[in-house]
Amino acid sequence: MRSVLPRLFLALALPAVLAAVWWVASDGSTNVYWPPLRTILRTFPDVWTGDRLRTDLLPSVLRLAAGCAVAAVVGVVLGTVVGSYRRVRAVCEPVLEFLRAVPPPVLVPVIMLFAGIGDAMKVVVIASGCVWPVLLNTVEGVRAVDPVTAETARSYGITGMARISRIVLPSASPQIFAGLRQALSIGIILMVISEMFAASNGLGFTIVQFQRGFAIPGMWTGILVLGLLGFVLSLLFQAVERRVLGWYHGLRASSRRSP
Repeated sequence: MRSVLPRLFLALALPAVLAAVWWVASDGSTNVYWPPLRTILRTFPDVWTGDRLRTDLLPSVLRLAAGCAVAAVVGVVLGTVVGSYRRVRAVCEPVLEFLRAVPPPVLVPVIMLFAGIGDAMKVVVIASGCVWPVLLNTVEGVRAVDPVTAETARSYGITGMARISRIVLPSASPQIFAGLRQALSIGIILMVISEMFAASNGLGFTIVQFQRGFAIPGMWTGILVLGLLGFVLSLLFQAVERRVLGWYHGLRASSRRSP
């Protein structure tokens, strides 16, 4: 309990300071595009009712989860293959670097031609951007497997899927989770962008509708919901990461304590 309170204070201190600065700086604002924070907070419960959370927030979260899940599976599988075999890496790296350099929002019109304008398009857009940090971090993690451990496994006849599941993936898991963390941030951005194209619900759609209707305080409440969603997902990801990589964080803590 004593260790949780300082971390909670550090996590909430800066947001509280920024909110206070925003409140004071905008308190006397008469600009229609920059309403006072008190006006935005007063509008918040009227806009984000239970019905709107169910019809707009929930579909966005489900699309984000589906896109990130697809990106995680594809990125880890391809990254393991590319990182394990030098010849495959030599062949694939130029193509991967070319595709990685293409901004995913540019692909939205192209993806719409093949996937339509439904949820499938939005999931594909999210996955197309999230896959790269997972893939590239997996490749680097697989390449960084301790050669002594790899040789020991080979001498004991641990090959194939047993070698991947027991040695390669556990060794590369810190790098993989680093890629997943980056992918989560990218996924939230692409979730909003994809919902601004031919959508009928979702956070991106709602924010654009408020903007087009000059409901500026409502638009700002949507932006606040996005920020809160990112914060909550980050906390959940950290909890999962600490659970899965408990052995890794334990090793790092013990190495710091050792003289």
